[in-house]
Amino acid sequence: MGIKKTSLNKLHQTYQAKFVEFAGYEMPIQYKEGIIEEHKFTRKQSGIFDVSHMGQLFIYGKGDLTEDLEKIFPLDLKKLKLNHSKYSVLMNDDAGIYDDLIITKIEDGFLIILNAACKENDFKILSRLLNNKYKMVLDEKRSLIAIQGPKSAEILNQIINDTINLSFMTGGWFKYENQKIFVTRSGYTGEDGFEISVNNDLAEKFTKELINKGAKLIGLGARDTLRLEAGLCLYGHELDIKKTPVESNLKWAMSRERISNGGFIGSKIISEQITNGIKQIRVGIKPEGKVIAREKTKIFNDTELLIGEVTSGTFGPSVNGPVAMGYVDNKFSKKDTKVFLEIRGKKYPANICGLPFYKKSYVKGVNK
Repeated sequence: MGIKKTSLNKLHQTYQAKFVEFAGYEMPIQYKEGIIEEHKFTRKQSGIFDVSHMGQLFIYGKGDLTEDLEKIFPLDLKKLKLNHSKYSVLMNDDAGIYDDLIITKIEDGFLIILNAACKENDFKILSRLLNNKYKMVLDEKRSLIAIQGPKSAEILNQIINDTINLSFMTGGWFKYENQKIFVTRSGYTGEDGFEISVNNDLAEKFTKELINKGAKLIGLGARDTLRLEAGLCLYGHELDIKKTPVESNLKWAMSRERISNGGFIGSKIISEQITNGIKQIRVGIKPEGKVIAREKTKIFNDTELLIGEVTSGTFGPSVNGPVAMGYVDNKFSKKDTKVFLEIRGKKYPANICGLPFYKKSYVKGVNK
């Protein structure tokens, strides 16, 4: 099977995108202005991200659906209000993470946004766990477009009325060109923003309208630097089947009540780790100089003991310096602990730090 293209592929070409293959799709890594300028524009204005390669899984069903999903996800889905969203994880019995995701309560079911590289496997896992009891649609007929940055609400509201009144992690169905689109106030950059699920045949027209209102197309390169500054995990880097949510510092992505009561996949291991502690944990790492610590960079303590490894590292344009995340032995995870990063055979000083590196600008409540 050949490489897939999103509905915005021709538009990316028009704007002189440089492409890479990502999760089986031809995706724009950057445009002619480059990653740093795209990053800064998103922080100051409004950037458009084509995230149509991600999975949009609609699960429909009444009766036992919520209860059945609570056996899988560590969330209080019974308490989740209509059109409200939660970030969480899909785990195996050992609490290893198959995927991280956003789940939204919709009429007659749930919408789950899955990572592109995981979506087919997630679909199989969930079909099996739910015993094919419910209608499940991994919708390839819809594009997913994110608009992120401080001007996003104002721009989107000019095209789709009332979206400005959504608060963070809420959404709803709206009309665009007499077709239903689903809009959530969410995103993965640390900025205020929205994700819009729109039919493929309208995706280009909709995106062009965003551009005409002042937003710019931004590639996956800047999406990565933005999410890293915001301390947000990337599946396949910070998260994988060998890491648990406790080790990944994602306890907040699980309901406290559910952790106490258990009854979801992986709950036994989660409970044990919270009670007995863990060997390693995800942390922020700030190199002291200008050297960038990339993925797989080894981390040492001040006595040259190997204590961990970097999972993501880059130059952070908004903080004007290198930033990284990684896993270290828990006893070295305290903020301001001095560590050393081995890069090309040399060790460079760095400090364990809190996350995020860049203050998030989500809108918590609007006209509520």
